[in-house]
Amino acid sequence: MPDCEISFDLARIDFRATSDLLMASYWGAGRSDEFHRQAFANSFCAAGYIDGKQVGFGRAITDRTVFAYLADIIVWPQNRGQGIGQRLVQALIDHPELGNVSHWSLSTGDAHGVYEKLGFKASTDGRYMRLDRMPQ
Repeated sequence: MPDCEISFDLARIDFRATSDLLMASYWGAGRSDEFHRQAFANSFCAAGYIDGKQVGFGRAITDRTVFAYLADIIVWPQNRGQGIGQRLVQALIDHPELGNVSHWSLSTGDAHGVYEKLGFKASTDGRYMRLDRMPQ
């Protein structure tokens, strides 16, 4: 695994590259820059850097006490398969400001193995419900 620095400084994030990559993802299609600006501002964000260049991003939507939802965990295509996504998630989970969070959740269509290594399990208990709607 390359030496990857994790930073929680929102001002340091390459917004253009991050927003573009998220809009190109299967889950971010249809989003806009304004959507991302608001989402990032209202989340606990982390980014990964190698030699000062951003290579990954992720955020937690959280009350910082009980619940946190991992979202937009993404690694730049040329840096995938190096453990950067796992490092981003672990850094969010381990951050001192999120230390009291007891309930973490997420949704993924293709990265189950990444999250299973960190202790996440598929939810099949029938308790979780969901409402999807288009942003206005």
